[in-house]
Amino acid sequence: MTEFPTGRRRVRVVGIGSGGLDQITVEAARALRASDYALAAVKGPADPLIDLRAQVLARHAPGVELVGVPDPERDRSSSSTSSDAGYRGVVTDWHEARSLAWEEALASRPGDVAIPVWGDPAFYDSTLRILDRVAERGALDLEVEVVPGISALQVLAARHRLVLHEIGGTVTVTTGRRLREVVAAGADNVVVMLNGDLPLDDLADWHIWWGGNLGDAGETLVAGRVGDVLEELRAHRERLRDEHGWVMDVYLLRRGEGTTAR
Repeated sequence: MTEFPTGRRRVRVVGIGSGGLDQITVEAARALRASDYALAAVKGPADPLIDLRAQVLARHAPGVELVGVPDPERDRSSSSTSSDAGYRGVVTDWHEARSLAWEEALASRPGDVAIPVWGDPAFYDSTLRILDRVAERGALDLEVEVVPGISALQVLAARHRLVLHEIGGTVTVTTGRRLREVVAAGADNVVVMLNGDLPLDDLADWHIWWGGNLGDAGETLVAGRVGDVLEELRAHRERLRDEHGWVMDVYLLRRGEGTTAR
């Protein structure tokens, strides 16, 4: 490993794919193996995603220990998150609490650390913002390296054999929380991530290409007119959560019948 000046620590933020053990690049596997240990947030006493991260390490970086850091509670009450300002405030507070927990964990262990991130660190992931907070406090001297990963967007497109945009067109990437806002603004070709539910009842005539737990053993795919498949999608989400303990889904929405998706 490259030696840094005294006190400096290398932190590798490594995209590990959307859930499949082999959805990891050669570069990402090399970055995991080059680290002294890996760090991950633990969400509750029985977090199935910690087990999945451990399996990724066992496959691609045997001998690299996975260190879990209990994740601070996040306020998810509707009274705190119903407005955009309230939601941003809750997330900001959570990032601060998580950065303090990570700083303590990093300070307690020497060596270079890898932080395995689902999909790609550039898409709706808080890791880089949290590390920025740690660095700003100045107690630790961090050298942060980012290794890209295969995102759920890429896996969704591959599984459905899609091009995410039409010829010369655009694609909007947003969250379930902001979906109605971007549709009202005129977007008609939208990839949606981070879904608390499926807010699609008023989009019955749009076409959807949906994927749940992509890359994992429970991977499920559905495509069709929203009005025809919405209840099926909701049932699949509940089944995946019940059977696997977690559900991560992503989908492409296109106004109209979607006959030019490829």
